[in-house]
Amino acid sequence: MKKPLKFKVNSLRTLVSPYKKGAKDESTYETIYYLLVDMKDLPENIPLDVNPREPKMTTNVAKSLLAAVTEPETDFYINNRGIVIAAKSLTFNSTDSEVTIDIGDQDNENDRFVYGILDGGHTYTAIIKKRNAIPAGITKYVRIEVITNVQNISRLSDARNTSVQVSDIALFNLDDNFEEIKDAISSQPYASRIAYKDNENKPINISELLRLMYAFDITKYPDDSAAPVQSYSGKAQVFKRYKEAYNTPFYKSLTRQIPKLVSLYDVIEHELPVKYQEYKKALGVSVPRFGSVRGIESLEKSAKTEFLYTDTNYVVSSGYIYPIFGAFRSLLKYDVIDQEVSWLFDPMEIWNEVGVNIVQNTFETYTNPQLAGKDKQLWLSNYRIVETQSLRKLLSNAR
Repeated sequence: MKKPLKFKVNSLRTLVSPYKKGAKDESTYETIYYLLVDMKDLPENIPLDVNPREPKMTTNVAKSLLAAVTEPETDFYINNRGIVIAAKSLTFNSTDSEVTIDIGDQDNENDRFVYGILDGGHTYTAIIKKRNAIPAGITKYVRIEVITNVQNISRLSDARNTSVQVSDIALFNLDDNFEEIKDAISSQPYASRIAYKDNENKPINISELLRLMYAFDITKYPDDSAAPVQSYSGKAQVFKRYKEAYNTPFYKSLTRQIPKLVSLYDVIEHELPVKYQEYKKALGVSVPRFGSVRGIESLEKSAKTEFLYTDTNYVVSSGYIYPIFGAFRSLLKYDVIDQEVSWLFDPMEIWNEVGVNIVQNTFETYTNPQLAGKDKQLWLSNYRIVETQSLRKLLSNAR
C-alpha cells in the first residue's frame, strides 16, 4: 500500500544536482533535502528494509544513543550523524512547514528495498523508543537527509553503510559459511581474487558472486511474473537471501553452478559491444558509437572484464549487463527429487542465437544503466526472449 510520510520540519534546505541543469532528462538526477526535525514530530512508520542491517539496540553504542535522546543537552543534532532516507519525491508545504515524502509502495519488493531509512536506523530506533522520556520543557532535534530519485541505491547503500555491511559478511565467513562457494570455485582463475574478510585487499568482494546466484534464484523467481532486480540494485538484500537459503538443497546445487554463471556473465560483458554494433548496423547505422552511450566507457588501452580478466576495450555498466544476464535463468531447472539444478540448453549457445535481439531490446528500452538495471519490465521482456528461443529449440528437437 502506498502511504507517504507527512511531518513538520523546523527548517529545510535543498541541494540540486549540478548535473541536472540543462539536462535533457532531469528525472535521472538526484536532489538532496536537509531537514531539521523535532524528535517528537518524527513519524513512527518509516521503513527500515532498505538498510543493510536491522538495528540492534543492545550494543554499547546503541545504549549510548538511547541515553543521548533523553539527556537534557540540546546538541544531539550536532553530535549525531542523523538519518538518511531514500525517497521517490519530497514536497514542502511552506504554510504548515510540513513535508510529504513519497516512499513508494512498501508492499512491493522493488520499492520496499529501495525507499526508506538507508542509514541511521539505530538513531531512528533510539528516538522512537525514548523520545517520550525527553525532559519537560526541552525540544530536541535530529538532522534528516532525504535523497530523491536515487539512481544507484546499491552504490549509495554501500557508501553509507560500508563498515556494517562488510562486517556482516565477515562474521558469516568466520563460521565457514562460504566454504561451499570456496570449494565450487577452487579451480577457477578468480578464486584467489575473492575477498571474504574486512579490509581484504582483493578486487572482487564475495557479494559479487552472491549477486550472480540471486539472479538465478528460480525458487524465488520461477517465471516471468517477477524479476530478481535486487541482484543489481540491492546487495544487502542479496546477502540476506543467501544467509537464509544457503543451506537449502537448491542453493547448494546452485553454488556448484557459480563457474558457469561467471563464464556467462563474462561472455556477456565481453561480447555486448559487438552485439550492440551488429544490431545498429542492421538498422542502417554505418558506424555505431557504443562508447558514446551513457554508462559505457571507451578505453584507449585494453582493460579486463570483472571476473575472468578477458581483454576488452570498454567498461560496461552492470546496469546493462544484469537485465541481460538474469534473462538466462529461464534455462535453469531444478529437480526436487534429485535436488540438482540443470540447464535446459547451454546458456552460451542461446546467447549466440539471441544475443543481438536481447541487446537491442535492452538499449532501445534505456540508454541509462541505472534505469535499465532497476526496470522490472525490461528484465521480464529479456527473460521472454530467452524463454521463447528455448521453446523454439524444444519444438524443433521434438520433430
